Amino acid sequence: MAKYIFVTGGVTSSLGKGIIAASLAKLLQARGLRVTIQKFDPYINVDPGTLNPYEHGECYVTEDGAETDLDLGHYERFLSIYTTQANNVTTGRIYQTVINKEREGAYLGKTVQVIPHITDEIKRRMLLLGKNNDYDVIITEIGGTVGDIESLPFVEAVRQLQWEMPDEDCVVIHLTLIPYLRAAKELKTKPTQHSVKMLSQEGVKPDVIVCRTEEPLTQDIRRKIALFCNVKTEAVIEAADAPTIYEVPLTMMREKLDLICLKKMNITNYPEPELGKWKEFLDKLKYPRSKVTIGLIGKYIELQDAYKSILEAFIHAGAMNDSKVQVVNIHSEFITEENVSEKLMNLDGLLVAPGFGHRGVEGKIIAVKYARQNNLPFFGICLGMQMAAIEFARNVLGLKDAHSTEMSPDTSNPVIDLMEQQKKVTAKGGTMRLGAYLCTIQEGTLAYEIYQSSLISERHRHRWEFNNEYLSRFETAGMIASGKNNESGLVEIIELKNHPFFIGVQYHPELKSTVEKPQPIFVHFIGAAKEYAEIRNASRTPALQSEMMS
Repeated sequence: MAKYIFVTGGVTSSLGKGIIAASLAKLLQARGLRVTIQKFDPYINVDPGTLNPYEHGECYVTEDGAETDLDLGHYERFLSIYTTQANNVTTGRIYQTVINKEREGAYLGKTVQVIPHITDEIKRRMLLLGKNNDYDVIITEIGGTVGDIESLPFVEAVRQLQWEMPDEDCVVIHLTLIPYLRAAKELKTKPTQHSVKMLSQEGVKPDVIVCRTEEPLTQDIRRKIALFCNVKTEAVIEAADAPTIYEVPLTMMREKLDLICLKKMNITNYPEPELGKWKEFLDKLKYPRSKVTIGLIGKYIELQDAYKSILEAFIHAGAMNDSKVQVVNIHSEFITEENVSEKLMNLDGLLVAPGFGHRGVEGKIIAVKYARQNNLPFFGICLGMQMAAIEFARNVLGLKDAHSTEMSPDTSNPVIDLMEQQKKVTAKGGTMRLGAYLCTIQEGTLAYEIYQSSLISERHRHRWEFNNEYLSRFETAGMIASGKNNESGLVEIIELKNHPFFIGVQYHPELKSTVEKPQPIFVHFIGAAKEYAEIRNASRTPALQSEMMS
């Protein structure tokens, strides 16, 4: 039978429950256990697919096409395993299921209530991944903060499971904040005491308290927290701020979080954790031999979580190239023909990010033109690929009004058009082309050099596609479709023949990049940017180099 670990949070949001959960999962996995993680979110949306990135950050897409919370990206990046629809559940999905069952007559004669019907459905979902004996340990992150009204049913479900299960099958970890008052020069435990008290009032007793802190916890503070929060002193864990999230597993190992949980779950005969590849990655990340500057052109740059998977994929690819990737955020809405050179001239590579809607697209098109004309390594993802196609159609093929019907429904040259199967779709939630699809790659192309395979699988999230009516004109002029989906004929990859590195993909390769298996396009893109930087630096005069160094 699977063991269950629940991770709750208190005092404030954004403390890093997902990172703590993923780090613990990594340590248990490194000791030979089969581990997965799931996230329960308290918002009423069925999934985050219809949320603006400013609201909730990136929408992460799984292999099976689930639109999920961005924390599932952390889970996959840390564990190198796939998550599914079952790994992310929202209040909206819970209520939708219960109401549908009520309409079908499943509760005939009964009054449908939060307890037991909603909490029973939450518990069913919490235990679902453990039904088939695929995992030894299932970690469940409870979104929100203890004390939030919307989180109450989830906390109540944890209380019931903690009561129903044998003690050794259930562990509760509470992540909290120990603020440091600089004026008084001391750490304060009172917010943690109140948070644990609130959790206890809701019937849940934490087994471990993980304390986010800017300053080290003294033994006296640990004893104080343990005394007032009714846990063992060794179960008070310090989670100090780290320069990178990838150091957190090693921090948690030093704090013995995994050993405490293993002891509580009565799991014995486990080996020492195998973290050789992880440590090797961290060494490369900490001590790069070079640096490249990449421009990220997008329209949600004010919120870094909007492009979380892209930024993490840069970190993975940078380590593979022994290079630090410095990302410069550039708002596409403010790029013009007059200032594009000034904004992009100091870059070693350009990535045009995905997105929806007309805002900022002209700036993206101008940026693509600059990269194409100046041999600047270019990488376009989803909408970024589509902008590359529009730019080529306008400025190389001479189709001055070329556009996407998403932004210009009446354009006479729709080089990007709505997919045929999307034309009758009216509902917005979960109706895009989602999840993993196969792509056949043409040999002798940049894409084939990158993947070293003629058949790949990547994840998608889009409604519009390249219009194949224009394909022959594109290829005659030098932009080829190097990757296609055989069944639909959908163009998945475009690239320029006579350019050092110019590639656009309809899918989202950033979603499959992990620490131990960086995404190959990102790796080659950073490699191309590194070569570009070396050539550019070599061409600078000694006087200019001396001026820059000073």
